[in-house]
Amino acid sequence: MSDNTLPEKIVSKMYDSDWFSQWLGIERLEVKQGKCVLRMTIRKEMLNGFAIAHGGITYSLADSALAFASNSHGRMSVSVETSISHTESLKEGDIITATAEEMSLSNKVGVYHIKVSTNTTK
Repeated sequence: MSDNTLPEKIVSKMYDSDWFSQWLGIERLEVKQGKCVLRMTIRKEMLNGFAIAHGGITYSLADSALAFASNSHGRMSVSVETSISHTESLKEGDIITATAEEMSLSNKVGVYHIKVSTNTTK
C-alpha cells in the first residue's frame, strides 16, 4: 500500500459528491497528505461583464485545493479564515493550476498556502 492510498481515496470520495468542483472541470494532478494540486480551464460561462474570469472562479479552485489537502489526513476539516489576492486577470481558455500545501498542522488548526498560477493558452 502506497503512502498516498488514503489521501487519494479520501479526495476521490469528496470529489465524487462535489458537484461544484465537477462543474468547474477540475482535474486532480497530485494528492498527498497535506498537499493537493488541481487544474482547470476558464470557460465562457465563468466570465464577468468585462470578459475576464469572475474572481470567485479562482477563489473556488483554491478553496477546492484547500479542502482536498486539509481533509487528506482523514479528519474532517473546514476553513475558518481565508484571503486571496488577484494579481492578474484571466481570459476564456486560460488554464490555471492551484497548489495547496500544508505549512503547519496541530490538533485544532492547520495552516495552508495555496498558490494559483496561470498557463495562458491564447
